[in-house]
Parts: sequence; C-alpha cells; structure tokens
Amino acid sequence: MILDRRTLIASAAAAAAFGTAQAQSRRTAIVPFENSAFPYEGTIPDSGKPFLDVTKDGKRGHTSPRGGVYFTEATYSDRRTLLHIGAGFRGGQSVMVVFFHGNKATLSGEVMARQRVVAQFDASGINGVLVAPQLAVNALDSSGGRFWEAGFFGRYLDEAAQKLSQISGAGGFQSMPVIIVAYSGGYNPVAYILQNGGAGGRIQGVILLDALFGEVPRFAQWITGNSNRAFFVSAYGPSSRNENAQLKSSLAGRGISVQDGAPQRLSGGGVWFIDSHGAAHNDFMTRAWVANPLRDILARLK
Repeated sequence: MILDRRTLIASAAAAAAFGTAQAQSRRTAIVPFENSAFPYEGTIPDSGKPFLDVTKDGKRGHTSPRGGVYFTEATYSDRRTLLHIGAGFRGGQSVMVVFFHGNKATLSGEVMARQRVVAQFDASGINGVLVAPQLAVNALDSSGGRFWEAGFFGRYLDEAAQKLSQISGAGGFQSMPVIIVAYSGGYNPVAYILQNGGAGGRIQGVILLDALFGEVPRFAQWITGNSNRAFFVSAYGPSSRNENAQLKSSLAGRGISVQDGAPQRLSGGGVWFIDSHGAAHNDFMTRAWVANPLRDILARLK
C-alpha cells in the first residue's frame, strides 16, 4: 500500500505523540503519601470548630460553605500525590514546583487531562520536578486539611523528596528550592503554608493563577517579610479582581512596590500582578493572559 504525504505526516505526528506520552509515563507517578492533606480530624483554623461536623448512617462528613455536606470516604480520604520528573530536569540548579489544585478536581482528571499541568510544566523547559497533592476530591471545597497544621508542609516536602528519589534514582530533592503554584481554591492551603508551614527559606516564589479568593492578610504578611528574596506573582481575571485590588492596596500601605504585567524574568524578589482581563475562571489554567499560562510563567524562571 502506498501512503500519501499527508498520511505519512499524520502517522509520524501520532508516533511522536505516543513516544512523548510513553516517556512522560516513565517520569510520572501518582502515589500515596503518609503526609497527605486528608484524612483530617482537626479543627478549622480561626474557628475552633471541628472539621468533621456531620455524622450520618455511621459516616462522618464536613459541611462545605459552597458544596454542602461531603463525607470522608468519598471526598477526604485520598492520600495520593502526583510526582513528575520534568522533561527539562538536569539536576544542579533545579527547583521543586508544588501545585495546589482548585475545586472539583482530581489529579488524573482535572489537573493532568483538562488543565494539562504536567504537559505545561514540561513545555516550559524548567529544570525541575513537579509535586501536586490531592486535596478534597471533586468537591466545591478549598479546605487545606493537614496543610493547615504548623510545620506540616515541611514534613510533606521531606516525604516528596524521598519518593522522588525512588522514582528517579537521583538525589538532592531534600534541599531543592521550592516554588508554590496555586489555582483557584488552592489559595487556602497555601496561605497557611506561608504563615507556618515549616519550609523556612526554601520557598523562593509563589504564583497564584486566578487564586486569590481570601486570606489577603496572610499573603500580605508573607510578601512583606520576603519581598527582597522571594517573588510573588498573582494573575487574575474578573473572578478574583477585587481580592487582588485589596492585596495591592495592602502592600502599598506597607511600602511594598508592585509591578503590573508579567515579569520578563523571575528571580530573587519582586511582586507582579497580571491582569488577564476577561479570562474565564474555569479555563484560566489553559487560557489566561496567554494560552497555557503555567508554561509561560515557569519559562520565565530559566
């Protein structure tokens, strides 16, 4: 059978895509963690109220302000974390990017398939690894669970380093600088991590992708104490415009200078706000101020 040129090109493209997927699968794992966001049996910060506040038919659950009652077995029991050795990982001056997903998400579905977080990470060319904990499963709930606990993030990073070493055969993850990225409801655990997560000076930057929906004072406090050595970027659309305006105003009152627009290069300190104008919140991870905004912003770290 003779194949025409278009068929040959299509076949080659399919083979390349298959090869890319195969290579990625060898560098990617979703594995259970001892130090996971959930299960969580503590209290809700600043309220003293128990997180698990509902019992029905022998099942315990939590009342989410937006989603109603969710039960532990279905929503708050997934201990897994996504680990990915980036296509551009070379060791040396590498970084660990920790991604906190938003509401109604699972790692394999929303994070990997629809938002293409792993693909964007690789396309950025960043010399690094990606770590993404599962939070509340497929729920309208931004709760941080154990990330609310003092010092927990430090223990989580230690376990991530151990498991990254296992899947890669490499070392050095224990001391890697950390960059935190949050989309949507991921802002909540990040705010508490910045306040008392136990990571110390390892956090070299924070990137919010339409994610500032509360905890403005906690973000302002961290920026104030770290703006000379660590960067902060918040990109927003109509959904979080008001909270971003509040944070800018708070920083101005503290004498912290900010810049509008995407930075040319991310390194050291600095604060940037990126107005994505009419970008839709639900599609922000793939269409914001540019297509594939995670790829764009991480590429600025090189």
